[in-house]
Amino acid sequence: MRRFFLLLLIASMFSACAPRQKSYRPVSYNSVAQSELIAASYHAADALITQAGESLSPQHPVIIATLVNINALEESSPLGRLISEQLGARLAQQGHKVVELKVRQKLYMKRHEGELMLTREIRDIAQQHNAQALIIGTYTEGADRVYINLKLTQIETNIALAAVDYALPLDMNIRALLYRPATP
Repeated sequence: MRRFFLLLLIASMFSACAPRQKSYRPVSYNSVAQSELIAASYHAADALITQAGESLSPQHPVIIATLVNINALEESSPLGRLISEQLGARLAQQGHKVVELKVRQKLYMKRHEGELMLTREIRDIAQQHNAQALIIGTYTEGADRVYINLKLTQIETNIALAAVDYALPLDMNIRALLYRPATP
């Protein structure tokens, strides 16, 4: 009996010294389809649509600009681009026309002019497609969250028809999406 307890003690000492294996949940289609990031983006898009009410007609297209870093308005990240894509997807799912900008040259917002001002290129695209509104947005990284602000803005007047603020947990996935490669 003593030997048994001695062997048990030795085995437990060795197992305490062994490196711990991290337990990973396997990634499945269902777990990705139920992504909190997608759900948050869809919820934000739904809130913009609801707030805008009749001011947002499904007959006229909406332009969605890439979300930008609030501390450097000329910069974005994979997170900013992905949220913009998800907003566009949700508007399309809800029956709204969305102008696809990936086939156009880079769009940007001007700095040093108060709030984000629409560039001439956006106005030209809006006129060309008879677009009624533009979704613009910013994000900023906090200690444990990323804070996001979205505005559905009337193109003719630059007046916000709807606005949404929300936050995402700063987990591994969100951190990876905030990564911006260094520029040479």
